[in-house]
Amino acid sequence: MIVAFAILMALCCALASARRLWFVANATAVHPDDVVAWLGRSPPASKLAELREAVAAEPRADWERDLLDALAQPNVEARVALVNEQLTELDRRMQRWARVPRVCASVATSFAILLGTLVLRSGFAAAPELSGELGERFVRQIVGAAVSVASFGVVGTAFCIAAHSHARRMTRARQEAADRMIEALEALADASRQGTGPAPGAASAREPGPEE
Repeated sequence: MIVAFAILMALCCALASARRLWFVANATAVHPDDVVAWLGRSPPASKLAELREAVAAEPRADWERDLLDALAQPNVEARVALVNEQLTELDRRMQRWARVPRVCASVATSFAILLGTLVLRSGFAAAPELSGELGERFVRQIVGAAVSVASFGVVGTAFCIAAHSHARRMTRARQEAADRMIEALEALADASRQGTGPAPGAASAREPGPEE
């Protein structure tokens, strides 16, 4: 029973941490680097309209649609404010369940110690009167059982820590990719408004969000 509970707890912690990774990986319908690669180095102004049509056909691309609407604003101050608003929304999406892996790692560790202690307590409470080699063998069996139970929690803890670290790297990489995408789209939107074709990259309006 204790072993089954240890496995269940470790599995729940691992699944919750995996959910955190899913939130980061699916913060947007399209990865910003894919958009930058599709635009290329000197995209024609017509690609902006193509991108609008593409995101309009994708139900999950609500953030991309709002971002393109923000970039289409003719007023510079309003455009910067709306773009920053979308970047804040992106940060919010990528920070969902940001603390869950750390909490799960702590829970998995605590339960590993607790369940291991319960195994030792129940084992020694029911220990027969043994001495010599038989007694040593019995003690080793009880300790081995406790370590085995605790090891499930250790595995869960290791997975949670790895998930937290990987999610932080993914978040940072996606934020940087979003900066590059917005810079390229700003230049393309300016060129489209001016009717001059491709333009040099404009500075991104991004404000750094909190990092967990």
